[in-house]
Amino acid sequence: MALVVDEGNWLAEADIDGAAEALGLKLLAEEDPESPEKNTRYAVTGVKINKTSKANRRRQYVAEGCEPTGCNIARHGISRPICNHRLVMSETSTIASVVTQWFRREARDLPWRRPETTPWQILVSEIMLQQTPVERVREPYAQWLARWPDASSLAAASPGDVVRQWGKLGYPRRALRLQQCAVALVERFNGEVPDDVYALLSLPGIGDYTARAVATFAFGQRHPVVDTNVRRVVARAVEGAGDAGPPSARRDLAATEALLPESVAEAALCSAALMELGAVICTARSPRCDDCPIKSLCAWQVAGRPPYEGPRRKPQGYAGTDRQVRGLLLDVLRNSHGPVDATAMDVQWHDKDQRARALSTLLSDGLVHRLPDGRFSLPL
Repeated sequence: MALVVDEGNWLAEADIDGAAEALGLKLLAEEDPESPEKNTRYAVTGVKINKTSKANRRRQYVAEGCEPTGCNIARHGISRPICNHRLVMSETSTIASVVTQWFRREARDLPWRRPETTPWQILVSEIMLQQTPVERVREPYAQWLARWPDASSLAAASPGDVVRQWGKLGYPRRALRLQQCAVALVERFNGEVPDDVYALLSLPGIGDYTARAVATFAFGQRHPVVDTNVRRVVARAVEGAGDAGPPSARRDLAATEALLPESVAEAALCSAALMELGAVICTARSPRCDDCPIKSLCAWQVAGRPPYEGPRRKPQGYAGTDRQVRGLLLDVLRNSHGPVDATAMDVQWHDKDQRARALSTLLSDGLVHRLPDGRFSLPL
């Protein structure tokens, strides 16, 4: 592994030395623009010298035991020089290795990360974790798997029981889609979760993110797994931006894949590590930069943590929305021991039109069933 940087007026020597020290690298050479001998040394390491001015110089660091002469760029990860306020080290492979080492030490003990976790359990966790914080998922996840430990058992359940068990996790259509997914697994894959991304994408309720996440975390494959946390880490550490801005599937996947090690096993671990870093350290509002394992490698830090000035996504509200009304109406049915009449639903919300609209969408989503006598129940 090697690190090559151009040193200009905006970057102090201590910053470069600190980054190298964090990586366990030693100073190999320091180029004087007037010294052809040093230029020759750098030429044989495969690094092209691009001087912007004679005031700049270049320092090269290599890992202990790395032979500098004849060093291969692809093998040892010698990077392009930094330019403007962006720091690129070891073609970003160094970021991956440091984050992965940190993850091995500091990863939270989450039930779906344990060695005995099955692909089905990981699939369940990924569905539950969609737009839902980890701490809200822990208990419902355990209760769900205690009741339906595999796809076959969930496929045989009644939709009403599935919706009731989902409880207050939010976005309850996920419960029905998860059961539809279980039915498809039983019918097409003998109840087993496939390890192929395209096969996963063919299942009900499984989108691009979930398919890659299951293939990566359940089967140890090499795929970019990009959620909001990963996008933020990549934006800050690699691009030097304070936030990731509006999502772009093609750009986000490419940027994240560029960080992954070539080793399949290490790439899968790195995907989990990047996600963890964004969740607990590189958070959106109060990043814990002093605790960050890649602080000295982070382009955002090197640039002085400039504020994000791009377009921002408007936060979604909840109070007073149709989502809140849907939840209130669904709670009535979850907590009842049988069908209820319309009056039991009417008292849940004061706005008649909004209440009717929310009920209509619950019916169309298959979360509520209207009986011939006009009463309502969970799906049959």
